[in-house]
Parts: sequence; structure tokens; C-alpha cells
Amino acid sequence: MSASHESRSFFLPGPAGRLEAILWSPLAGSPPLAALVCHPHPLFGGTLHNKVVYQAAKSLDGLGLAVLRFNFRGTGMSEGKHDRGEGEQDDVRAALDFLAAEFRNIPLLVAGFSFGCWVGLRAGCADTRVTSLVGLGAPVDNVDFSYLTQCVKPKLFVHGANDIYGAVTKVKSLIASLPGENKLVVVEDADHFFVGKLDQVDRAITRWLAERHPELLPLRHPRHG
Repeated sequence: MSASHESRSFFLPGPAGRLEAILWSPLAGSPPLAALVCHPHPLFGGTLHNKVVYQAAKSLDGLGLAVLRFNFRGTGMSEGKHDRGEGEQDDVRAALDFLAAEFRNIPLLVAGFSFGCWVGLRAGCADTRVTSLVGLGAPVDNVDFSYLTQCVKPKLFVHGANDIYGAVTKVKSLIASLPGENKLVVVEDADHFFVGKLDQVDRAITRWLAERHPELLPLRHPRHG
């Protein structure tokens, strides 16, 4: 755990009952952005402790952002039951409501991995408080991402070249069809879970945000390089 943030484990109110959550808040004043990171499919072991989700949270924390992770309904100690991505969008909205209340007048960012990418970015696109989006391991082979064609917000996609749930050619085709500013980073020799390649996930997130928000770079923790 970083010495430059306060970690708080708690339950936030959700539409299907309370949601288990962890919030990292920077110790040094108000953060420039507040981020939500959404986890992969709960029916296949996805939780807020997933390694890709944790890495994304560390990368965002390293830039001085406030970072919230939570378990979708029916996952871990969260109440309710899995709703195949429908009710989970309401869970994302509840988490964004919490962040907006906790960090007033601060822009929000939504990041998500796999199932969390599909659900999180959909809710984030529709929420005017969210100004940017990060999609990790978008499972384009299995679910419909056509909602992104109406989303003009800046988007970063980080994708493994050997991702069995999202063919790179299909990801490239999707991103080419999207409005607004969109960037794709393909991690060579990486699978869906970026095993052995999480440092490149970190680098992609950090570089993209630092390019868009140069003021974040001095906040970068030395431990992240």
C-alpha cells in the first residue's frame, strides 16, 4: 500500500443492497481526478482484488488520483445477485454517485477490465460527470460494444495481442469507428489477463493520462518509475 494515500474499506449504498468497496484517497489535498475501476466477470472469479484491476488502481493512484474499487452485486460481501450486466450498470452509477459526493466538482474517470470494461464504460459514457474512459481487455468477441459509437469522450484501450476474448483486429475495427479521441495500446505476447505484462498496462495508463493532464506527472510516485 502506498504511503501517499489513505485506504478505506467500507460499504456504499447500491440499488440492490450495499456494495463492498475500497477507496484510496491522496493525502496531499484534493485530487485532480477521481477514478472508478470496475472488475471482471463475477461468475468467473472476478472481484475488486483482480490483479489487472489492482494494477490499474495502482497506476491511477500513482498519478495522485482518488481511486475507488467495488464488488458488483452478489460478489464478495456485496448484496444482491448477478444480473448479466444490466443491474451492474446501476451499481456503477451508485459508485459514481459516491465519488461525486466525496470529491465535489472534480472530474471523474471510469476504468474497467473485461466484463467491467463493458459495463463500466457503458455507464461512464452516459454520465456527464465522467470525462474520460479506460478499457482494459475489452471482450469484443462476446458482448456488444456498439454503444461506444455514440460516446465522444476520450478513451484509452489497452489490449493483449493474444486475448482470446477479443481479437485484436476486431478491437482495431471498433476503435476506428468511434467518435472523439481514442487510443489503442496493444501489448505484444499478452493474454487476456496481461500475465507477466502488467508493467506495460501501468505504462500505457500513465503515459495516456500524463499526455492529457501534464499536471499529473510531478505527482508520479517514485516506486512506479
